[in-house]
Amino acid sequence: MNRILFVTVATLLIQVSQAAEKAIKIDIPPVVLSGIPAVITFSATSSSGTQLNNHYNIENLPGIDSISPDSTGSFRTHVLFPASGTFTVKISELQFSEDILVLPGWISILPPLLAIILAFLTRQVLLSLFFGVLTGATLIHGLNPFSGFLYGLSDYIVRAAAEPDKISIIMFSLVLGGMVGVLSRMGGLQALVDKLTPYAVKRTYGQVVTWLMGILIFFDDYANTLIVGNTMRPLTDKLKISREKLAYLVDTTAAPVANIAIISTWIGFELGLLDSGFKQAGISQNSYLTFIKTIPYNFYPIFALWFGLLISVTGRDFSLMRKAEERARTKGELLAPSAQPLTAFDDLKAEDSVTGKLRWYHGLIPVVAVIFTTFAGLWFTGYSALSRNNIENLSYGIFEHISMIIGASDPFKVLLWASFTGSILAILIACVKRALTLEKAVTAWTNGIKAMLPAALILILAWSIGQICSDIKTADYIIEISKSLLEPHFLPALTFITAGVISFATGTSWGVMAVLMPIVIPLVHHHVAVLPELEANTIWFSTIASVLAGSTFGDHCSPISDTTVMSSMASSADHIDHVRTQLPYALLTALIALICGYLPSGFGIPWWISLTAGLLLTAAIIHFFGGKNTGQNL
Repeated sequence: MNRILFVTVATLLIQVSQAAEKAIKIDIPPVVLSGIPAVITFSATSSSGTQLNNHYNIENLPGIDSISPDSTGSFRTHVLFPASGTFTVKISELQFSEDILVLPGWISILPPLLAIILAFLTRQVLLSLFFGVLTGATLIHGLNPFSGFLYGLSDYIVRAAAEPDKISIIMFSLVLGGMVGVLSRMGGLQALVDKLTPYAVKRTYGQVVTWLMGILIFFDDYANTLIVGNTMRPLTDKLKISREKLAYLVDTTAAPVANIAIISTWIGFELGLLDSGFKQAGISQNSYLTFIKTIPYNFYPIFALWFGLLISVTGRDFSLMRKAEERARTKGELLAPSAQPLTAFDDLKAEDSVTGKLRWYHGLIPVVAVIFTTFAGLWFTGYSALSRNNIENLSYGIFEHISMIIGASDPFKVLLWASFTGSILAILIACVKRALTLEKAVTAWTNGIKAMLPAALILILAWSIGQICSDIKTADYIIEISKSLLEPHFLPALTFITAGVISFATGTSWGVMAVLMPIVIPLVHHHVAVLPELEANTIWFSTIASVLAGSTFGDHCSPISDTTVMSSMASSADHIDHVRTQLPYALLTALIALICGYLPSGFGIPWWISLTAGLLLTAAIIHFFGGKNTGQNL
């Protein structure tokens, strides 16, 4: 039996003028890490559900951090637990007890680390992620493997798939796959490829067009990934561009461009984090203007986009990507012999009987409809949300106003509308043009959905292990061990590295931004207060940008990231091959961002010098170290 650990955190005396039935809620984490304070949250409601925060009379005991209200009106404190045991809280005459499991800090990185290592060693992504989830659930449930197995299934995998927003993403992916299945079977995509082929006679042209499409669909990274990958795959296949290269171009123009776009589904989330950080630091700044000023310092996304453009234009590659391109160019093998693509659209080729029945625009119409519906839906839902809050008529600049609308939108709902719109149009065109009967069109649609199922399962497991990392406090541990390294001039570089490591380990960019931004803003504000204004501003903007850039970098190359999985899915590539070939490019880009960007910025070097140096260094590395793929038609 665990020894009893009596820790009295606070006494909450609730004084109410009228008698009311009261309910007190205490949020105590089941697992905490040794040496890292755990957050305990208190809240009270009446029988009607109205919060009684104004009636709190809080007394803090010696040795306990101050209790302060959070954004929801609840109160929280931090407690450092020395060992596992029973945690006791007293509130008035009420007493609550909770068993607390205290684990060593290093163990929090074990679940994602095992999943990543096993994925590379076994090439079985599904099983590797599943093992990582079960390992994490076992740690959370008292090191009991039986409980870990049961609750890993019910509390993590099922719940990851049951969240409304994530169901929308899964449905969007599956239904878009159904649309691709219909377009492939009726010959629409083949007609589109045949139309484009005379204009894309070179492999470099095909890569540049893919890159440009990724830039044009800048407003959402999920829509970007799935639309570009599924649309360009038939053309890049015809030009003998490897699936690994296609997946890289899709991935490198998804999150990076959405991160720095002033109009995207990311903007509202990013501005919200900035506002929250400014409040915690006790400063008053315009979050939108601050975001605009951080864009030149967002070195990793900028260099990643530049890197993708250069290797597309020059036809130069190196490391594992060059081998993949040589294989595709010389042998016609779009995938490695041992590859296991996440989707199998190759089996959905057009029947001979429908060849020549459709024109190129019949294959393009559903794709354009998906893009148009996505953008129109973002505008409609965002404008409606602002209207409900009576702030649509506020006087802002045109770009800020548009960004507010897109930022307030519901992208998950919109993506669902877009995928069904595209699917319905594809089926209608197939039937009206008599390329397919209704029965064959529906069969092609369901076969397209089936082709996406393995990738959808991997996506669910990636979300599950992300929740495991959140519950086991992986990010908290990495932040804690990096705090001692922080020094004003190295804040941008160390923040970038910290955000990248956490994002790679947890497979999420938004989650890392949400964890780091409220910590980094007060920290950098405190450190730059004594520096000259010009130097202080450079460190200030570059450190905030480094949170966004580092989160994007880790998410970009992590094998357990949802956007990485979706890039493999949309490109019909082997997931591990995509990660292995992309990783050298992502790491090199991050190193350039660190050396040319975040290290100099910490010493007050202007952004334009860092940006110029990074762009030139990237071009020089590709020119001198990148090998041009052999053969003609480059």
